[in-house]
Amino acid sequence: MAQPRFLTLSDVSEILSISVAQARAMVRSGELPAIQVGGRGQWRVETQKLEEYIQKGYERTEQAVREGSIG
Repeated sequence: MAQPRFLTLSDVSEILSISVAQARAMVRSGELPAIQVGGRGQWRVETQKLEEYIQKGYERTEQAVREGSIG
């Protein structure tokens, strides 16, 4: 089965192990790119954008560890 192109905020929250409210806040702040679709303006996150967000998180963490700012 093919991976879906877009995810709901519920899907995103499950993948990241956060609440839907936290996922919505990340989208509204621009931290996680998303689009609104349909007449009710439901948020959708492209799978590739979520993967990029996760990868950037790993890169930020790696840099912080190297700099000794987290331990």
